[in-house]
Amino acid sequence: MIGSGEPRRLRVPAPQARLRFEAERREAAGGPGRRLLTVDGAPAFELSFWCGTCQFLFRRLETAGQTLSLEGPREGPRERLSGPLADPDDDGVIDAFGALLPEGEYLPMLLRVEPRLTVPGEEEGDYFGAEQVATWGLDQFWGLPEYPHTPYYRTFETAVDEAAHLYEFVVPMVPPTWNDRDRVEEYAGLMGRGTVPTAVAVSTLDVCEPASGLPADHYRHWGLTHFLLDGHHKLEAAATAGRPVQLLSLLALGEGLSGAEDCARLPALRGRPRSVRVAGA
Repeated sequence: MIGSGEPRRLRVPAPQARLRFEAERREAAGGPGRRLLTVDGAPAFELSFWCGTCQFLFRRLETAGQTLSLEGPREGPRERLSGPLADPDDDGVIDAFGALLPEGEYLPMLLRVEPRLTVPGEEEGDYFGAEQVATWGLDQFWGLPEYPHTPYYRTFETAVDEAAHLYEFVVPMVPPTWNDRDRVEEYAGLMGRGTVPTAVAVSTLDVCEPASGLPADHYRHWGLTHFLLDGHHKLEAAATAGRPVQLLSLLALGEGLSGAEDCARLPALRGRPRSVRVAGA
């Protein structure tokens, strides 16, 4: 954890925002349907179900097909991201990316991450096939782990308390296989010479706990998910080269399955040493 600012109110009316958090309506059954992250009106990701007892989830949908990097000249906020930020408000970076997001409260956090690219279904490192299955078991209908339909980056984890553990993920809007190879290699070269560039994400915190009675490793999973707005090539380069990258996280307060007190604890939790949970501990 490098630093965090005070919550900021961004005031882009929701209909004008390119990225939005929405909930589907289930008219026949009543009650809310899927929680969605949409881009330009198209569903991009399905998020953890609203009940909070289902598994933590981010699932890329078929209509997810574009990123949200800043347009225009490289001077100003875009150029500032080529290196580390000393302050979340440097050169209007928050305001520039805030123009993509719907009106609401956001907590800016500057994080230092060392991303590790994870492919769902791999035996080692996949949260959905390991930690999540140890708590919730396999999907009762499919007999398989949850599947996010996207590679993702694991960056950090630590204990919240004896009954909860924080897991952090960086999720690209499009698969790393879509990245331009020359740009990835360019960033890897810069990182090899000591440059630490900055990526930007909008983030959510979902706190999920299974219903009682399951024969499982029962504890609360705090899922901190950073959806990349800018930095797809930087994250892949950092993962390939084993180098750090800075991440400006704009945590969307009120959009995750968590309370204000949970979100307020994140800067301190993110400043703790990394620790891996031991099953059943």
